[in-house]
Amino acid sequence: MEPRRSRTRIEPIGARGEAARKPPWLRVRLAPSPGFVETRSKLREHRLHTVCEEAACPNRGECWARRHATVMILGDVCTRACSFCNVKTGRPGAVDADEPERLAAAIAALELRHVVITSVDRDDLEDGGASHFVACIEALRRRDFSATIEVLTPDFRHKPGAIETVAAARPDVYNHNLETVPRLYREVRPGASYRHSLDLLARVKPLAPGVFTKSGIMVGLGEREEEVLAVLDDLRGAGVDFVTIGQYLQPTLRHIAVARWVDPAEFDRYAAAAREKGFLLAAASPLTRSSYHADADFDRLRSTGGV
Repeated sequence: MEPRRSRTRIEPIGARGEAARKPPWLRVRLAPSPGFVETRSKLREHRLHTVCEEAACPNRGECWARRHATVMILGDVCTRACSFCNVKTGRPGAVDADEPERLAAAIAALELRHVVITSVDRDDLEDGGASHFVACIEALRRRDFSATIEVLTPDFRHKPGAIETVAAARPDVYNHNLETVPRLYREVRPGASYRHSLDLLARVKPLAPGVFTKSGIMVGLGEREEEVLAVLDDLRGAGVDFVTIGQYLQPTLRHIAVARWVDPAEFDRYAAAAREKGFLLAAASPLTRSSYHADADFDRLRSTGGV
């Protein structure tokens, strides 16, 4: 089965068939630097995928220059077809048993102090890929280096025991993104369930006391401000420590359109509201992404003394 891309469901803002023009605060140039080139070289050498490339992240130039990359395990083909995501959809290949060791070797070569591991959805696997996450965590720890580990997992929907498997490996941060408000799930995240994802986050703390939990959403998809604030309440109710909020960017014209560009002042209000609601840390800005500045953010999270 040939991998395919998610389909657009509504027209982009602006003229029909034209990509929405970004405001000045979202225009980022990809300027390769020595650090960028080295990061790319090490990732290629060890045959690793990154969400930085697959999801067309606007921060790739900055992050790779700082030798920070989010590794995407379990291949580059997803079994879901979320309308916001640039990752290919189709029938994935077999799980690569050597990937955990290649990941550990690449991280050691890059001398990263904080590692973020994510994956495509693997609904074709009995455990959704949970055991492969654990294999990657164990391979990293066998290298006996001091880097902290953050996982950004899929929802493991209909995969009994998967959440428990990953939580038992005790990553330093367990991240799972809600992505959007409940009203927009059918359009933005078909195949997923807002309540299931929220339940996943709530279950991590009892399973792995002391592990920080994290989640993020995109704005600019047609949500209302009061809906965003309600999501923040839900996340705090689930015991989530750290929330990220960023502007949705349409990867291609085949994807769901940007409904509006959210002003930086609105992001400031979301960050202030999150702090008032009791989150240990909140990152909200147009360019915020789940793993953006994840290393520095983990240091800040750990310095709060909370879990």
